[in-house]
Amino acid sequence: MKKLVLVLFSCLLMVESFGWGSTGHRATGLIAEQYLNAKARKKIKQILGQESLAMVSTWMDEIRSDSTYNYTTDWHWTTIPDGGKYEDVEANPDGKVVMMIEKFIKELKSGKLTSKEQAEYLKMLVHMVGDIHQPLHVGKPGDRGGNDVKVKWAGNDSNLHRVWDSDMIEDTNLSYTELAQSLAKPDAAIIKKWQQTSVRDWAKESMTLRPALYNIGKGSLGYRYSYVNMPSVRERILQAGVRIAGLLNRIYGK
Repeated sequence: MKKLVLVLFSCLLMVESFGWGSTGHRATGLIAEQYLNAKARKKIKQILGQESLAMVSTWMDEIRSDSTYNYTTDWHWTTIPDGGKYEDVEANPDGKVVMMIEKFIKELKSGKLTSKEQAEYLKMLVHMVGDIHQPLHVGKPGDRGGNDVKVKWAGNDSNLHRVWDSDMIEDTNLSYTELAQSLAKPDAAIIKKWQQTSVRDWAKESMTLRPALYNIGKGSLGYRYSYVNMPSVRERILQAGVRIAGLLNRIYGK
């Protein structure tokens, strides 16, 4: 019985720390596929076979149930104080999403990886770019990226992190394909602007959304909160997809 309780508790912790949930992550992967150049598309197919970027985007969450990958636990997030900079906290042993994205870009470019490493690092990169665009994966100290901020969502118990991961998205009743298709198509100038920014810029963008994120009143959230913040959710998912494509085009498309 004690073992069962521990397993259920571990599962709860895993669920609470996911970024975007499967719908949001798969939408970023599907968007990325639309902006790949021909060379990158061909190389990615060689690496992933029949798997799409949409479907592999959730792999890094799925492997949390495999103790072999316990070393990746802290790769989904980082913590930066209000008004602070990533450079001020990069020595932190936890919260490594910025560092690992930068590391994987270099390693995937190197051409020195085994086939297994190439596939796994690619899947992780797609996922982590999605994570860093979920504002609460660039959290402030003290509340575990909003997991400790208990709120009601449409009358049900939730927390602020889960609201941004999945509650607002699930309330749209859109599949990941419908969500991706519903987003605006940025023009070439916007795409270029978004893709020229750095990983650390993406973290700063997530931080700028904090005032709106934490404007929760007494913690009973629903339609009004979604009306104010869902445009940011949609933009961050779109930006993540476009930027995933930009990275992969630079890595594989030359």
